[in-house]
Order: sequence, then structure tokens, then C-alpha cells
Amino acid sequence: MMFESLYFERLGLDDIRDKVVSGKRLAIEDGERLFACRDINAVGILANHVRRKLHGNAAYYIVNRHINYSNICVNGCRFCAFSRKKGDPLAFELSEEEILGRIRSQGDGLTEVHIVGGCHPDLRLAYFEDLLQKIRALAPKAFIKAFTAVEIAHFAKSEGMSTAEVLERLKAAGVQMLPGGGAEVFSSRIRERLCPEKLDARGWLDVVRQAHEIGIKTNATMLYGHIETVTERLEHMAALRDLQDGTGGFVCFIPLPFQPANTQLSHIPPTTGIDDLKTIAVSRLMLDNIPHVKAYWVMLSVKLAQTALMYGADDFDGTVVEEKIGHMAGADSQQGLTRAEIERIVRDANLEPIERDSLFRRVDGERGPNG
Repeated sequence: MMFESLYFERLGLDDIRDKVVSGKRLAIEDGERLFACRDINAVGILANHVRRKLHGNAAYYIVNRHINYSNICVNGCRFCAFSRKKGDPLAFELSEEEILGRIRSQGDGLTEVHIVGGCHPDLRLAYFEDLLQKIRALAPKAFIKAFTAVEIAHFAKSEGMSTAEVLERLKAAGVQMLPGGGAEVFSSRIRERLCPEKLDARGWLDVVRQAHEIGIKTNATMLYGHIETVTERLEHMAALRDLQDGTGGFVCFIPLPFQPANTQLSHIPPTTGIDDLKTIAVSRLMLDNIPHVKAYWVMLSVKLAQTALMYGADDFDGTVVEEKIGHMAGADSQQGLTRAEIERIVRDANLEPIERDSLFRRVDGERGPNG
């Protein structure tokens, strides 16, 4: 059997295997050795062991709708193909009615509304509070997951208030969870070179910590495959793990492969399937206190995301319907999937598809959340 210690001993990973089997925390040095391992299956076997220990045969998905309200942004991140300055021919800003119309078109089966956009120089916090209340009235059963930590910090700066005040106001207006975007890679070296105007790592972690403290759960991401080192990826994971030790507020980790097309880093080749699968697997092994790891099919492709369910990922994301951030950077996946398509993909991987809500509570597809 490939999980036997002799197999890992031949690869020099027998001590890591023993840690995984006994549930001991891996060190950054362990993660470096896993990334360096030339046998992707060995890393995948370890990650799949942890994934099945946590989630058995389940693979989760959600009926959700992404709303990218605008790509107008005051930041100028070199890795971003989505953002535009005001007045740019490719800049867009959805009207309130366009946003509500997209949600209305989903009918009663919508479980989650996922709202993110650029750091818009003119849209005020009161506008979003009013919009959130209208969304809640229109889709009372839908879970509202909205605004990255970067957007929260932008609102605070624009309004001259603390991020804690912004979070309290958005929570009162209907925000139930924050997505994990904007984390990129926490390394100061990376951020100084690629996104110096953006909220720094300490700021991102602080906003998320404050959200957790008032009962707002969040996800967390990592954008990999550009100019970061393997060690910087692992240090990013370790920082998330440390915060989770203190707050317990992270629900899911989403590794995002960098899409170089149409960015200032278009000379960088895209990630390979091996790197994607290994990053997901190592994430599952390193992040022992974050319950879920997502295979985000929008950026991975549907087929690779399906494979990732055998390499540590337990979540397939969802129907999405319309996504602009990854697709403006060259993602060639389809824009949306149906519930039936996702369930077929999961079953073909010999796993059980479980429809969930934003907090991974099981959902009855006909009646909405029941957990």
C-alpha cells in the first residue's frame, strides 16, 4: 500500500508522514520538503488522508452568485487585470438596479450572494448599506458574503472612521461573512514590488481579526505563481494558521493561481497543473486548523479542480454564474455551472456532492439552508 512508511522513507518523507498520521503540526521546513518532493502522488496521498479524515467522502458546493459591482479602483496592483482607473474605456460600474436584477434572475434557489469589487473612489459606505438592505429584502434566505479586508480598509479611510466601525455598520446592514480576497502573499518584499498602494499584510490580518471578534466569519486566500518563493507561500500559510489559533474565524482557504494575461506581469508563465495540485495539497497539510480547502474551478479549470478533490481540497465552490476578476486575467473556464453539472463532476470523482451554505452547513436544494 502506498501509504506505508517504506514508500515515504524512500522519498525522505517518513518523518512528515508520521506527523500527518499522528496529527502533529507541520513546520515551514516540512512544507519546503513537500514542495521539493518530485513525487506529486506522495504529497497528494498525505493531503487526501487529512481531507478524508476531516470530511470523509464529501465534496461541498454552493448555489451562489458573484457580483463584481465595479472594477474602478484607486490601487494599481501590477498583478491585476481587473482594476481600471475612472474614465478608462474598460472601466465599469453596475447600477443598483443591475445588481438587484442579477440577484432577482436567480429566483428562490440562491444560497449565497458574493459581492466584491475595486476600491472605488466615489462610492460611499452609505450607498453599500442601502444596497445591502435591498438585497436582504429581495433575497431574505440568501447568505450575504461581501467585501474583502482591502475594501473594508478603503471604506474606513474614505469615511474617516475605524475599520471596527465599518465592520459593525456593514454587519448591521446585512453582511454575514467576508470573502478572503486581497491577501495575495503577505511577504513585504512581494507587496512592495507588486501592490505598494494596497493594504499591507498586517492591516489585512488586523481587519480580519476584528471581523472574527464581532462574529463575522471569513475566508482566506493566497495568490501564488508570480514572483514569490515557496518559503513565502508557507510563511503566508503560517500567518493564517497563527491567527486562526487565536480567533477560529476562518472557514475556508482558497489558493488562487496567478493569471498573468493582461497584467503587468504577462511575461510570467502561468502555473502548471503539478504546481497547482501540490499547492493545494501542501495547504491542506499545513493549515491544520482551517476546516476547508477550496478548489476554485474558475481559476483552476473544471477538470483540474475535480482532480484537486483527490489532493486535499474538499470544496468545489459553486455555480458562480458570472465572474470577472479571473476572466479579465485570462481564465478560460466557463462563467458558470449548474447544480446538476457540479454534482456530476463530483460523483465522477467517486465522491458525494453535498450542497452547503456559506458556513458549510448542509442545504436542502428545494427548501434552502436547514442547518
